[in-house]
Amino acid sequence: MSTTTQFSVDGMTCGHCVQHVTSELTAIPGVTDVAIDLVAGGSSPVKVTSDAPISDEAIAAAIDEAGYAVTPRGSLL
Repeated sequence: MSTTTQFSVDGMTCGHCVQHVTSELTAIPGVTDVAIDLVAGGSSPVKVTSDAPISDEAIAAAIDEAGYAVTPRGSLL
C-alpha cells in the first residue's frame, strides 16, 4: 500500500531546481515517486508517494538540504 504526502515548496524557479528537490526527496528511504508542478518564483505543489508513511521532519530536512523551504501549511513543518 502506498502513501501520498502533499505540500508546497517555495523558491524554485526552473527545471534544475525541480531536479535538485526531486533528488533529495527520492533519497528518503521508502519514497517511490515525486511529482512537482513548478510555479516559478512561487509556491510549487509537490506530491511524494512512498511505500510507508514519511515523517514531516524527513521531508522538511530534505527540502532544506536542497536549499528551499516548505510552505507552512497543516502539520508539515
